[in-house]
Amino acid sequence: MKYLTFGEIMLRLRAPGQERFFQTNMLEATFGGGEANVAVSLANFGEDVGYLTVLPENALGDECVRELRKFGVDTRRIQRGPGRMGIYFLEAGANQLPSKVIYDRSYSSIALAKPGDIDWEKAFSGINWFHITGITPAISESAMELSLESVKEAKKRGVCVSLDLNYRKNLWKYGKKASEVMREMANFVDVAIANEEDVQKSLEITTDVDVVSCQLDHDKYQALGDKVLAAYPDMKMIAITLRESHSADWNGWAACLNDREHFYVSKKYEIRDIVDRVGGGDSFAGGLIYGLNHYEDKQSALEFATAASCLKHSINGDFNRVGVSDVEKLMGGDGTGRVQR
Repeated sequence: MKYLTFGEIMLRLRAPGQERFFQTNMLEATFGGGEANVAVSLANFGEDVGYLTVLPENALGDECVRELRKFGVDTRRIQRGPGRMGIYFLEAGANQLPSKVIYDRSYSSIALAKPGDIDWEKAFSGINWFHITGITPAISESAMELSLESVKEAKKRGVCVSLDLNYRKNLWKYGKKASEVMREMANFVDVAIANEEDVQKSLEITTDVDVVSCQLDHDKYQALGDKVLAAYPDMKMIAITLRESHSADWNGWAACLNDREHFYVSKKYEIRDIVDRVGGGDSFAGGLIYGLNHYEDKQSALEFATAASCLKHSINGDFNRVGVSDVEKLMGGDGTGRVQR
């Protein structure tokens, strides 16, 4: 199995620890972005995965490529073009102070890329599975057109397509509503990944799901998945994550999967003393893609994805730096965090 992910990777500048922006004169510089995070997860699980984006022809672009290669991600499809590297700034938050993200990605290289800039025949050569998120089409109108082109070209070649809806209200600024674009993209998707807000904002599909009560109402989440699958007859399954935000440091985490025939619910994790929750959804997506291709039953695939994402909350940075054995230990109930000697 050969995987390809496509989207924007950014320079990530984070205030150290739980500091506010410029509380000290330092920002921690790393890289991150939804589809790149998924690629790194898959590479860490030992998979053959490539990443496709457009980067500027400068030292930042060079360093970004080196960082991805360090994890074993195939970067040969990455293109260089005009524009800049997008940036996002992160405050981690703590207790009742929420985390905060500020985007600075206008006129980035991927935002300026347009249909026809990528040779999809070459990009999809040898690829079995393609992953994209709803973040990429939100960046700019031309990136939206390129995103639609990508899923259409994938389906033409019989490539399995997964889409994390990933609604980002601060990005949809060029005149299109998220639902105008995402409802079209969803027609070309085999595996959808979302939370309840993503489904509502990106697909305009709703049900009376109650997340305030901090309980996973199985019937209502099954009904929500049923509605999505009814609207998109070619979609094979949808996974829906549930995050219970008690505070910036304490989240409940679980997920469910609807494949039209069965409804699966994962174990629920209480994640306290969160180190970094950014990239948690991407680590779920990477875990689910791995699980669906390595476990005979979908329950195990879902449990692998949920456990992988749980572990990500303990790791600083966008990338989930865990392997299959780490995840399977947690799946098996070893969540004590005791020193391993």
